[in-house]
Amino acid sequence: MTGLVARLGPQALAGYGIGQRLEFLLIPIAFGVGVASVPMVGMAMGAGQVQRARRVACAAGWVAAVALTGIGALVVLWPQLWSRIFTTDAQVLHHADLYLRMAGPGFAFFGMGLALYFAALGSGRIWGPVLAGTARLVVVAGLGLWLSQQAGVTAQSLFLVVTAGMVVYGLGTAWAVWRTRWD
Repeated sequence: MTGLVARLGPQALAGYGIGQRLEFLLIPIAFGVGVASVPMVGMAMGAGQVQRARRVACAAGWVAAVALTGIGALVVLWPQLWSRIFTTDAQVLHHADLYLRMAGPGFAFFGMGLALYFAALGSGRIWGPVLAGTARLVVVAGLGLWLSQQAGVTAQSLFLVVTAGMVVYGLGTAWAVWRTRWD
């Protein structure tokens, strides 16, 4: 995506980079929740308490989703709380704020997907979440490349592709965890 946004100019790329910095900071939050669920799910699985393991996974997914929803809502409503830390350039701020407004709603799905990925590690049933991550890559790369070939592609359309990838990842991981038999 960085290469595709770069085609729109340095201001678009700088704005995208500012938004990505926040996204990178979301990972430790979801990671912290998710990695804490690994031993809890694993212990429940080892004790034959599959439903308990699923409840732990579900709780981890929701905790991460709610935490990242709060951050996403904050930057959707007031993106310059984040973007003004890095620049005062009007064009860069425009792109950074646009990215945050477009991607912010996807943060919850990203958090849920990442936390559920770790919970699935504790269950030993990881293929579904891995495939959901692959689906995110296919959506972002495929749709992003296709859009970049269209006349008049905008930063907004590319930023929406990033959000679509987060939604695909979160929902795909949730679906995989829900549908996979853990017993």
